[in-house]
Amino acid sequence: MLQRTIKKPVEVIGIGLHKGEPIKLRLEPLSADAGIVFYREDLALRIPLSPSSVIDTRMATVIGSEKGFISTIEHFLSALYAYGIDNLRVVVDGNEMPIMDGSSISFCLLLDEAGIEELNVPKKVISLKQTVEVRDGDKFVRLSPSDTATFDFKIKFDHPVIGEQREEFEFSTHNFIEEIARARTFGFVKDIQYLQSQNLALGATLQNAIGLDDHRILNPEGLRFDNEFAKHKVLDAMGDMMISGYNILAKYESFAGSHNLNYQLTSKLLADSNNYELVAVEELQSREFAKSFA
Repeated sequence: MLQRTIKKPVEVIGIGLHKGEPIKLRLEPLSADAGIVFYREDLALRIPLSPSSVIDTRMATVIGSEKGFISTIEHFLSALYAYGIDNLRVVVDGNEMPIMDGSSISFCLLLDEAGIEELNVPKKVISLKQTVEVRDGDKFVRLSPSDTATFDFKIKFDHPVIGEQREEFEFSTHNFIEEIARARTFGFVKDIQYLQSQNLALGATLQNAIGLDDHRILNPEGLRFDNEFAKHKVLDAMGDMMISGYNILAKYESFAGSHNLNYQLTSKLLADSNNYELVAVEELQSREFAKSFA
């Protein structure tokens, strides 16, 4: 399997979740071994994708520096993970990615429009050599060695609509599009009202999130999946794992994980070379992984 970029530049304009302002997003091809690079066009600021670029994880995954930042990148990165994109320039003209419909499906459609270009250099992935885990009380995130990429996410909310949910997902691009990509982010009215009083979440609407009051879902169309909340957590986790800059061949498990725990996990993983190795896909013991991206 070879490294991937896109065949041609594509762009789209969408609303930013926090400022509620239009954001232009443009994707441009990059050559082999260039990696995923974000660029703030309004600041002429280059931000390479890496755990060292992460500066905030409280409400979303945010990368940048004191010179500027880009927020809410995880839904977009989830689509890059699913399509096996290794090299890409991601240009935005503001401090956040457009939220689109609150899921990853719009970014999948954008990648479909751009097309996938294979480069004449082998694709490398992170293969786990030993289990890596981060805990916070009863909450945890964990990566374990595996011949397949799987995600197992459990959540528990004291809310009549959510309660306890679980999503067990075996990765492939096709499965992602069918089972995960359309799962939307969600928020509670009381939290949104507070955030908006702080000039945040100004772009949040029922067109880009699942809204909940204390008792019910506010979206008239209802849910897209019975366990859409857990599916979205898998979507987030895939995007947060892509912060490493590579697809990760491992078993991911979590109970009540968060962007912060995921960030700690990728940082801990990459901090010790005993945890992992970078392996060309054709050198993997399991030949099935490459087929996941077909």
